[in-house]
Amino acid sequence: MLEKEFYGNTFETWLISLAIIIIAVIICKLISLLNKRVIRKITARTNNKYDDILFQTLESPFLFGIMLFAIWIAISNLSLGDGAKPVITKAYHILAVLNATWFLSKFAGAIIEEQERKNREKHNENNKLIPIVKRAVVSLIWIIGIVTALNNAGVNVATLLGTLGIGGIAFALAAQDTIKNMIGGMTLFSDRPFRIGDRIKFDSIDGNVEDIGLRSTRIRTLDKRIITIPNYKIVDAAIENITGEPRRRVVVKLSLTYSTTPGKMKEALDILKLMPKIIKEVDTKDIAADFTDFGDSALVITYIYFIKKSSPNIVSTTSQVNTEILTRFNNAGIEFAFPSQTIYFDKKSFNLNAGTKAGDEDANDRVYKEDNDTK
Repeated sequence: MLEKEFYGNTFETWLISLAIIIIAVIICKLISLLNKRVIRKITARTNNKYDDILFQTLESPFLFGIMLFAIWIAISNLSLGDGAKPVITKAYHILAVLNATWFLSKFAGAIIEEQERKNREKHNENNKLIPIVKRAVVSLIWIIGIVTALNNAGVNVATLLGTLGIGGIAFALAAQDTIKNMIGGMTLFSDRPFRIGDRIKFDSIDGNVEDIGLRSTRIRTLDKRIITIPNYKIVDAAIENITGEPRRRVVVKLSLTYSTTPGKMKEALDILKLMPKIIKEVDTKDIAADFTDFGDSALVITYIYFIKKSSPNIVSTTSQVNTEILTRFNNAGIEFAFPSQTIYFDKKSFNLNAGTKAGDEDANDRVYKEDNDTK
């Protein structure tokens, strides 16, 4: 009975091929059980997560590879004709390459997901870019794997790539704005000129960043309105990150009357230099108070100070400083100037001109009286 032929092969040959496949299935079950019961428990005890990722992603492609190899041996054991063997060999090579591609794509994706988990724990904003990177890496691995598999199958890859290249150019021309925005988004994530929550200024826009996407960035202006800006415009613009400043520089011009004495001027400068001791939000470093100009209607003091980064409100601190200056200057009798003009007359010339006008009026009166008498 074992020597009886079925479809060109003896019954014994069919049994051997079937036994090879059954043995492969048993081996796969044993390897899977060993991996779950032993290997994963060992890797779980290590601090390194990459060994866990390796064995978790390797299991399915490895078992598939064993079954693929067993099926190929089982089929090669059969007599299927001269024309069938080359086809089977090519199919096996293609599936082997795709299986390796499957493993590499799974392993790379798992590595990227592990990095995403770490960034999530650190509240890293680059997490938004990771899914894009994952898709790009996985797609690239599959493209390389498919091209290699087709090359093994005897397909003219050069012709295929040329056709895909023409299609890719047409697609790139149609989607160039989208591509520019995506590249701009990646640039923002990599260079990180600002973060979510930062206040930035560029062109005529001033506001806080609410979201950084792959295509666009949303900014809430000081008027509490949302503006959505394409990323490529932000990348090309000169961005001023106001939140990134270590301190806020404030320049104040104070005008005092020309009646201010040198002593009062010195007292005014001393009051200004003492401001960091009065208001804690004002930094003690780089403070400057100098008598800088003789203006048209005032003596000008240039006062430069810096507000600390820890200040809860920049505008409120500026208001406190201005109020303190006003109060202390008033208490010291130091007068602020306002735009004014003083005109000086020559007394002698003024009296001469006044007399001439008075004489003319008297002459006019006399002429008027004479005319009346004549009538």
